Order: sequence, then C-alpha cells, then structure tokens
Amino acid sequence: MAAAEGEAKPKDKGTAKPQETGGPSQSEQQQEQEQEEEHSPMRQLVSPSKAAKSIASGSLQPSVVTDYLLKKGYRRTEEIFRQEVKDIDENGKPRHHNDATAPEKFPPAGKYLSAFKHFERWVDNGIDLYKFELGKFLWPLFVYSYLRLVNQASYAHAQELIERIRGRFERTHPDELKGLATLTLSQHVRESTIAKAYIENQYVIPISKSLTGHLFHFLERDLDQCGAVVLDIIQQHCRVDSVDRGPIEPFSFEAIYRRARQQELDEVDIQEGIPGISNRSGLANRNILDNTAALKLGPLPMEPELRGDVVAELEEEDKLHPPREDLSALVDEFNAMHPIKKEAADSPQRTDIPYPPSRARDVVMEMQKVRENRDRFRIEGRTGGVGPSVSVCMVTFHNHLGSISCMDFSKDQQLVAVGTTESYIRVWSLDGKPLKSRLPRHKDEVVNNRKFIGHSAPVYTVAFSDAISNLDRNIYESEGEPQPETGPRVLISCSADGQVRLWSLEIWVCICIYKGHDGPVSCLSWSPHGHYFVTGGWDKTVRLWSQDHASAQRLMVGHDTAISAVTWHPNGAYVFSASDETDKSIRMWSVVNGNCVRIFNGHAEYISALECAPNGKILASADVGGNIFLWDIDKGTRIKRCRGHGRGGIWSLSFSVESSALVSGGHDNTVRVWDVEMPAEGSRPANQQDGDSNIVAAGGQTEGKQPGQASQPASGAASGTGKRKGKEVMITPDQISAFQTKKTPVIKVQCTRMNLVVAGGCYNPETQEAAR
Repeated sequence: MAAAEGEAKPKDKGTAKPQETGGPSQSEQQQEQEQEEEHSPMRQLVSPSKAAKSIASGSLQPSVVTDYLLKKGYRRTEEIFRQEVKDIDENGKPRHHNDATAPEKFPPAGKYLSAFKHFERWVDNGIDLYKFELGKFLWPLFVYSYLRLVNQASYAHAQELIERIRGRFERTHPDELKGLATLTLSQHVRESTIAKAYIENQYVIPISKSLTGHLFHFLERDLDQCGAVVLDIIQQHCRVDSVDRGPIEPFSFEAIYRRARQQELDEVDIQEGIPGISNRSGLANRNILDNTAALKLGPLPMEPELRGDVVAELEEEDKLHPPREDLSALVDEFNAMHPIKKEAADSPQRTDIPYPPSRARDVVMEMQKVRENRDRFRIEGRTGGVGPSVSVCMVTFHNHLGSISCMDFSKDQQLVAVGTTESYIRVWSLDGKPLKSRLPRHKDEVVNNRKFIGHSAPVYTVAFSDAISNLDRNIYESEGEPQPETGPRVLISCSADGQVRLWSLEIWVCICIYKGHDGPVSCLSWSPHGHYFVTGGWDKTVRLWSQDHASAQRLMVGHDTAISAVTWHPNGAYVFSASDETDKSIRMWSVVNGNCVRIFNGHAEYISALECAPNGKILASADVGGNIFLWDIDKGTRIKRCRGHGRGGIWSLSFSVESSALVSGGHDNTVRVWDVEMPAEGSRPANQQDGDSNIVAAGGQTEGKQPGQASQPASGAASGTGKRKGKEVMITPDQISAFQTKKTPVIKVQCTRMNLVVAGGCYNPETQEAAR
C-alpha cells in the first residue's frame, strides 16, 4: 500500500533512492555545499599553485576569480592575482619570455634576485678598502635586472626585486627609484625616457686595476650563484674602465693624497654612469626634464569680491583727496596694476591654489599698495652709463659678539628681527617706539624690543608676514568697525633643531610648531599672497606648508644635497630652491602638483641667495664666489653674470619694483645696485668691454673709495682708483652703484615698495682690527 503523500519512508541500507517530490535531503545539501566550496574561487586561492594549474587547464577561468575579488572589494589582491596569472605557465612555474628587442637567452627570472643578494653579500663582507669601488656595481646590476624582468613580462619577480632591494638605494638614488617604480609593464620600458637612457647607453664603471682581477675571479668562481647573471649584465650594458691607481675609499691613501692636491675627482670618475649624464646629480630630474614645458608666469587674478571692494574704496578716496595734476587717479593706477583679462592663458587660476577668503585688512592693504606704487621713486633703468640715485638706509648692529646669524625687515619698515646662534630671536622697532601687545600683563611695559625663546639650536632664517603702512583714516568707521591693522602679525623661523616655529607679534609667544624635516631646516620664505610658506632642509627636501596645518602640504624631492636657499615666484604658483655642495643646481617647482618644471645649472660655488623679479620673468641667484647669475625663467637659460662683489658670500638679493634694478648685499661690506638689462652697445663707457673681464677692483677691500668707478658716475660710488688689497675681482659694466660700509658685512637687503633700499648688517670689530 502506498504511503501517504508527505509521509517519511524508511530507506534501505544498501540503496538510496532520490525523493520524487520535495527538496533535497540534508546529506545531499551538505554534499553539494562541499562540492561548491571545492570549486569556489576563494577555496582555489588558498593554494596558488593549484589555482594556477586549474586556470591553465581551463577548469577555472581567471575572470571568475577577479570578479569575485572585485565584488568583495579586494582590489589590491585582484591586481596582484592578475600579475601572478600572467607570469605562470601551464605547470604553475614562472613563465620565461623572449622579447624581440632583447637577447635570445636571458637567465631565469627568479635568478636575478638571488644573484644580486649573493653579490651584495660578497661586497659587504669583503675588505673595507674594496667596498667603495665594488659597490659601484650594485646600482647598475639592480637597474638592469629590474628592466629586464619588466621587459620580459616577469612582473611578479620584478615587483619582488624592487621591494626587497630598494632600501639600499633610498638615500643615494631616490629619484631614479621613483621613476623605476612606475615602470610596471613591458610597454612602459619601451616608452620610458629613463629606461631608454639606460638601455641605449653603456653604464660606465671606473675601477682600479688591482680590483679588476679580484672581481672577475669571484664571478667565475661563483658562476652558478651569481656570476652568470652579473657577467651577462656587465657584457650587455656596462663598460668597466680600469684605472691605474690605488683603491679609492674616503680614508684610503689614494683618497687622502688626492684631497691634499685638491684633486677630488679624476676625469674617469666624472664619466661614471650614463655617458653625458652625471650620476651624482639625479638622472630622473636633472637631464631628462623637459625645460621647454609651458609655464604660467602671469600674475594671479585678484578675487572678484576683493577687487570690487578695493575699486569702490579707491573711488571714494579719489573723491576725498583728488590727485595732483602730475599723478594718476588711484583707480586708474589699480586698473593698470591689475588689468582684467578675459582669457589669461599665461596666468594661474585662483582655483588651482586654495586661499582663505579676503577680509577688511586685505582691502586696506591693497589700497595702500596702489598708493605706494603710484607715489614710488621710479627706477626705469640705466641711461648713458649713469645710474639712478638710489638711497640706502643701513641698519648696523653693535655688541652682538658674532651671535647674529640671520635678519629680516618687516614690509612696513617698522620692525627688524634677528636670529642668533644662541637659539633665540629678538625683535626691535626701527623707530624706537614701544612694541604693542594685546596681553594685559604687557600693558605697563614700555620696551622697544622683545625676545622669542623656544628653539634649541642656532636659528638660520626669520621672516615677517606681509605688512604695509596703514591708512590715515578708518574707512569702516561708518559701519562701527575698528580700523584694521596692517602691520606684520606673525614671524616665522627655522632652526638647526629641525623645527619651524610661528610666533605671534600681538601676544609675543609661539603659537605653532611645524615638524617634518629630518634634520636642520636651513631656509624658508613666505608666499607673496600669504597663508603658505616654503622650507628647505638638510634632508635634501623642499616642503610646502599651510599656516593652518601642522603637516606639510607638498614634499618636493630631487636635490642631491642640502637646500641652501628658497624663494617664491610673484604669482605664488611656483617656488625655487637651490642646493649646495656637489649639486649646485636651482630647481623650479610647481605648487599645484609638486613637480619640478625647470632646472638651472651653472654655479660652481655654494649658492647663497635667490630672488625672483616682480615681473615674474627673471630669477637672480648669487654664490659665495661673488657671482650673480640672472636667468630667463621661461626658457630656462642664463641671461648673464654680474661680478663685482669680493669672495665670502652674497647673502641677500632684492629687485626694484620695476624689475629693472637688482640690489645685492655681501660679506665684502658693500651694497651694490645692478642694471638687470645689459647696457646698449653705444652707451657703454669707453674703457669697459663686453664679457666678464672688464675692470679690476679690490672687491670691497678699498679704503674709502671704490676702485674702477671713474667711468661710472653713480650714487654712492666715489671716483678714483683707490688702494687694492687682497685678491682682485672683476666688475662688470652693468654695476650701477656701490655703497661701502664701515667694515660691516651686509646680511640683508630689501627694496621697499617705494624703491628705498633698506640694508642690515653686524659690525664686527675683529674684521676691522684685521683690516688695520
């Protein structure tokens, strides 16, 4: 009799009949689940070799695994899985590729890492005297191994190679490592300029003859461990130059002998690396950079709301105080300074760099800038060999005992700040009036100077925020608001303790500490529009900071040695940095993306000062050898060299408002004014010739008179020959004026918005006694 529908029917022990109706049994569900897990992508990923064999045999499609990983959000795992699948053959072993452009036979892909490690251990465990020269082989061995692996599509091996070895070269080749890390496909190698430079040229390695036999004996002995790979790379991509000299090591007899004879580098050492490219100066940025890329050097457009407020206030000012007949109206002057352009392709956009919204203080400052620009003393350049009668106000510090290391003047010429080697900062009022403070406890104090204490090492640079003299009336009086303050509000400083400190000039305390540099911070500079500032340090990096963020907003890497000077472009879209020691290059960085867009090479001495012209087209740089170079920023080329300062350093540069004159101050106790544009052929004095060898002077070593100025009637420079002491220097015909101090080296020069030159220095009695 048939069982009723839905009633359970006992099973036979030997057979198992499927149910005709209803769902599967629990045992069948468990069995199906196990089968699904067995073939699931996640189960396959547990064993990479098993997954590879399944993919190769066709039982498991790669798309199934990648779709599953993407669905679960494992994007990084999916990327690695794709690389592994491409690099594994049907047997689950690394696939070996032959590229049409590569040699027919390459060592196995997994051999490169082990060969490098074996060779590295031999170099590191060898005799100390040989390590320096043998270590030169490690970098090309790494580069060509990586390029080969990527070129033959062994991406997994290439990734493992760079991850395990890059730590050795992080400090010596940071730029090249970043460039190599971007080459992840064989197509990248064929298209990359860096890769082509290495592949199409032989890497030159100078080595002493005594080590040549030692090296190749080891490679032949350990042929299986590393010799085959190293020898193959040397034969294909390198050129070993044997030099008849002793082993080179920083403290070897050969190195000491060469230093004693001032022979730091032999000709063969200069050729090390890729021919025509200095391997000490960063292959990635120095020589492959496109120095013709388009730049936006025009002025930054003014905020529309700020522009409207300024125009309205200037119109009101013109009604209250009509200009004289020989002066233009303030509104007309403003429109000439900030013309409205519908399409300014050569100017950055305000959306490129975020700035805080404008305030009442900004309106007053822009009004005063227009007034000072209209009423300024104009320096149109040099005519007929006669320079403009520029005035220089010199501020001299006495009884400092040699402790002052840096100096800065506020833009309103009311304050001066100095940083000292004793780690403190002192601020004075230039007119002797008491310094203002908002703190109640300072109400009864009447002092014209205050001290900032906080750094724990010598202070290298101090800089005031933007400021200008205030209006003689309160334009917001009708609205019941107080008159905005236009003086400097904050002071920023950097020190050898690795810190950058922001000091309030209203309550006279440190209000923020910026940390990020690895080691001393040597220089800094405020943005022309405020809010941002840039720093350079001994860690070879340039960092861009925002005033309201404690961490750097941009990190710019490319210099090979410590940063010695930084400055801004007038539109605030670019910064310039100079490096010392072996680098001696000037780099131009984009603030928008942090990329290096120009490199200027030519200095042979320590670069001590940088300054960009207000017109945004010319860059001036100075070095300790007394040279001033003028550069065309757009073309990336040198315009000319100005000479006249003695050796010891030019520590400060400043352009006139018109960008037609340059002021410099140096260790030779002089302030000099230069014509930015070389005099015309017909206007040169008869006894002056073209080039850098013109007239001879003592470079600031004269007594009372400036030599070589008989044919240059200029303010501040007396005619006559004078006495020559010390080493003679050349004065180029573009020097307009020279102002001699009383044995006071000039630390800072500043050309004001009215074209008055303010200079500062420290009187050194020891210098005077030595001169006597």
